[in-house]
Amino acid sequence: MKKIFTTIFVITFALSATFAQTKTVTTENKPYFTSGGEWIFSTGTLQNNNNVLRFSPVINLQTLLNFDKSESFGWFTGVNIRNVGFIFDESASVRKKVRNYNLGIPLGIKLGHMDDRFFFAGYEFEIAMNYRERTFVDEVRTERFSVWFSDRVNTVQHAVFIGYTLPRGTSIKAKYYLTSFFNQGFTASDGDGGTFQPYAGLDANIFYVSLNFALFKKWELVALED
Repeated sequence: MKKIFTTIFVITFALSATFAQTKTVTTENKPYFTSGGEWIFSTGTLQNNNNVLRFSPVINLQTLLNFDKSESFGWFTGVNIRNVGFIFDESASVRKKVRNYNLGIPLGIKLGHMDDRFFFAGYEFEIAMNYRERTFVDEVRTERFSVWFSDRVNTVQHAVFIGYTLPRGTSIKAKYYLTSFFNQGFTASDGDGGTFQPYAGLDANIFYVSLNFALFKKWELVALED
């Protein structure tokens, strides 16, 4: 599984580097690719727990295929890899840090000036690929593990988002996950021959605000000389 994730990352990075060149040759009203990074500030919606803001600048890679139908309307889809999670306190001395690496497919619309500033909104279907959990007791890490396609979380995630483009190719986005993060029915061994459900009652949905860089900036292709 690690080889699969590494391959996806290398392909996405290579595509971004290949198309980031010098001369635009895209044709008006034809589909075009854009790509960019994302800085995520996320939190969970747990009740009766102290939720802590989480900052995740890496690895968040977004590649979009844009369809601009007019100067003021367009739509897009694509493939994204995203590091999303949250931090919460189980008690005054125990803190949990959890996250998924998700593979996402968005479907959204754009309204405004396609070459300048516009609103965008949509839905994203995501698959949780890699789950990591870390436990800290009195600020000292006591446990850490990472699992591919873990049953500890809901593998299929549904989310909605809305955003606005800013100057110099940046944009701001708010996103809410409709699907609960944890699989509350997950059963684990207690080490003494019995079982328990570590996430029972942890009904947590993720909400985040992010800064996106060059997300809708057209790739520039090198024109072939005769």
